[in-house]
Amino acid sequence: MEIFNTLNELINNLLVLLGNWGALLGCALILVESIIPILPLSVFITLNFMTFGNFFGFIISWICTIIGCMFSYYLFKKGLKDKTINKLNKNEAFKKVLKAVKNLNFYQLVIIIAIPFTPAFLVNIAAGMSRIKTKKFFAALVIGKLSLVYFWGYIGVSLLESIKDPIILLRIFALLGVVYIISYLVNKKLKLK
Repeated sequence: MEIFNTLNELINNLLVLLGNWGALLGCALILVESIIPILPLSVFITLNFMTFGNFFGFIISWICTIIGCMFSYYLFKKGLKDKTINKLNKNEAFKKVLKAVKNLNFYQLVIIIAIPFTPAFLVNIAAGMSRIKTKKFFAALVIGKLSLVYFWGYIGVSLLESIKDPIILLRIFALLGVVYIISYLVNKKLKLK
């Protein structure tokens, strides 16, 4: 309990110290996190929620996350694809991941993107290298990142309350269910198999 209070105080002091620059830094770090996976996305989203409030923090984090994922996707689809494939083709585990991502239908891709603990950088790289259509990947990101950003922002800002109140966790699971239904309907409408 003391650790959470100390962490909350540290974050608040950092936000006051950095002001608007802290928010811009949070947005830039969200973009970079899509390429460098060791950075904690949840912390950056939480900073945006705390700086801009729940609504604008959500919108800004959602847009920055989508832009970062699309940049990573294009980087491996166009720029680094041939060089990287030659090196990674020797790795059996990566070949399995690449094949699994390539065989995902649209709503499966949305669910994988929506799950908060899925390594986004790996999905971005595999999607770019496996020739998933840009329209399909972008639509999956737009829908799937809704619940991911909501999860990290809401949990990050109210971690103690979410642990004590199971209703909050039920809402998050309900949101994942809604995301699945929306992805299914979008898949049928756009025929993104």
